[in-house]
Amino acid sequence: MLMSPDQEALIGRVFETYLTDHHHGDILQLIADTNEETHRPVVVNAMTLFEANMEVGDYFNAYPHDVLALFDKVLHRTALELSCCGGEKTTERMTHTLHARITGLPVCPELTRDTIPRSRDIGHFLSVTGTVIRTSVAKVLEYERDYMCTKCRHVFTVQADFDQFYVFVPPVVCPHPDGCNSFKFSCLSGGSEPAACRDFQEIKIQEQVQRLSVGSIPRAILVVLEDDLVDGCKSGDDVTVYGVLCQRWKPFYDGTRCDVELVLKANNIEVNNHHAAAARLTKDVQEEFEDFWNNYKHDPIAGGNQILLSLCPQVFGMFVIKLAVAMVLAGGVQRVDSSGTKIRGECHMLLVGDPGTGKSQFLKYAAKIMPRSVLTAGIGSTSAGLTVAAVKDGGEWHLEAGALVLSDGGLCCIDEFNNIKEHDRISIHEAMEQQSISVAKAGMVCKLNTRTSILAAANPKGQYDPNEPLSVNVALASPLLSRFDLVLVLLDTRNAEWDNVISSFILEDRGLPAESAGVWSMEKMKAYFSLIKRLQPQLSEEANIILTRYYQLQRRSDGRNPARTTIRMLESLSRLAEAHARLMYRQTVTVEDAVMAVSVMECSMQGGALLGNVNALLTSFPDDPGQQYQIQCQILLEGLNLPLLLQKETDRQTRLKSNTSEAPTDQYQHQPGDTNSINKTHCHDTTSNKSDVTLDSSLDWFHSITSSLSTDAE
Repeated sequence: MLMSPDQEALIGRVFETYLTDHHHGDILQLIADTNEETHRPVVVNAMTLFEANMEVGDYFNAYPHDVLALFDKVLHRTALELSCCGGEKTTERMTHTLHARITGLPVCPELTRDTIPRSRDIGHFLSVTGTVIRTSVAKVLEYERDYMCTKCRHVFTVQADFDQFYVFVPPVVCPHPDGCNSFKFSCLSGGSEPAACRDFQEIKIQEQVQRLSVGSIPRAILVVLEDDLVDGCKSGDDVTVYGVLCQRWKPFYDGTRCDVELVLKANNIEVNNHHAAAARLTKDVQEEFEDFWNNYKHDPIAGGNQILLSLCPQVFGMFVIKLAVAMVLAGGVQRVDSSGTKIRGECHMLLVGDPGTGKSQFLKYAAKIMPRSVLTAGIGSTSAGLTVAAVKDGGEWHLEAGALVLSDGGLCCIDEFNNIKEHDRISIHEAMEQQSISVAKAGMVCKLNTRTSILAAANPKGQYDPNEPLSVNVALASPLLSRFDLVLVLLDTRNAEWDNVISSFILEDRGLPAESAGVWSMEKMKAYFSLIKRLQPQLSEEANIILTRYYQLQRRSDGRNPARTTIRMLESLSRLAEAHARLMYRQTVTVEDAVMAVSVMECSMQGGALLGNVNALLTSFPDDPGQQYQIQCQILLEGLNLPLLLQKETDRQTRLKSNTSEAPTDQYQHQPGDTNSINKTHCHDTTSNKSDVTLDSSLDWFHSITSSLSTDAE
């Protein structure tokens, strides 16, 4: 069923008025381009257009193919009229390179989809959101040919049939108005180069896993791109495709079954990689975070701990682990040296621990926080699944993105990391350090970006043995271990006091709402980490001295681990200090950031095995963050033999304390003393005996760092 001439005239008038009112300047700017071969879009907001005349919206839903062709026709005519009025020398061919691209569809189930559409949606214009998992090479498509009737010499044009993979199907009889009824035609372009061609590309998009219901397997659909849409996205991009759902099939042959497939013929495509993060960062949200840090300007350590309390609140304690995960999520700053070599800013961390120590919980929570993340398991993962696979489809080879490529610009969480086969683990060496993957498969040689942070978890072989090196306990080679900025070991040791606190936390307070104690919601955490990713903190001279001195001290240590104390360690220290500065909402890396980076790195270097009877798993949140930092700072700076910096930092802390006493604040909430009210959101216990246990553990942790540093310094 086709539109009537009256309907076409109405749509033409409304759309021409819309172009004149909203895109007059855009069209003049586009036709000013003297390049006749460049295809250029004019983005049409559907909501604004439909508000002008609701009938246009009804016709658009009923006849999308016809209306889109009419939009392009009106756009070409309007551009030609505007160029003539403005005195521009514009050919008709230049105006035909303009395309009306639809965006901003009304949010309703009939038009917008988060899942792959079905056969009942054939012929409808839809907006489909998904992730690009495959892109073909750009090709040249012949879209029309001229034919001549052998009887009456009538010349006519035939368009390529999209439904039959762009096959040219001549008419049954001659279309001449006089009706010669001939059925023999000759192609005028036969034997010569095609006269009418356009760019053409096919991509495959997959449903986003986080939007699916429980137990659903993500489905995929092919999307056809033409003209200016070609190469508009790459594998791993989150996109929204606007287009008409069509069906296509191969030409019919007697005795064979006809295979019909659904494809989306794209009219417009939008890459949403940064749209989700930008949508959260409204002006009100930024002001809220600025007010938060203004309240904690005299005690910033307490403010940082309040954020850490909201990180994976279902896990009790683990102050060091939560601080390390937060620093990995914040990330450092990428640098480019004078020769053009890029030094990565993303941090990688490996959690090694006994079963039941909460490793997988941290991975799942981190994957929810980051806007572009992939969560996978090492069991069954192959080199192609982690990096990129070459897939043959329709007689041609295509590259299909793996986990690391799909998480480009985000986070890749790999559980059971030690279960990946040895030859498959080697393939991610380049992805971790150079942030790219070199591909040479099936005649395709290219390089794909993998600018992602890797958060991995691994179980030891049997019970973790503190007397054995880390590489022996987890069976990972030194080249791979050296690429991780942090390697933290979680030991499930027997501790009666800790077991009592954990059992109360899990069994008695499971039903308490998280919001009751001021813990940030998931959306607020997402918005905060999206905001701090924009910060570009610079290393101060004092922080540089601390990091350099600690690196030199570790290199001189007799008991150092050769796999960890490489030049990569100094780069890791710099990244971690920048990450802590981001976490604290700062533009400069201060002594405080350097001290915290060194503390976490020291715990990582010792692997939890050389700290006596203290385990990183048992470190809890302090009751007085400022006092803990003072002790920590004194221990580290004295061990590094930096008395002047220690005195300067002590004076700064004294001034902050004096300001705090003059302007008291109650934002940092302590946990009630009742052992029966141990809250999920507060990861410390202030009952007299339990408080002593957890606080002493954290102090012993820092004192144990002193002993190793002092020994090396002597």
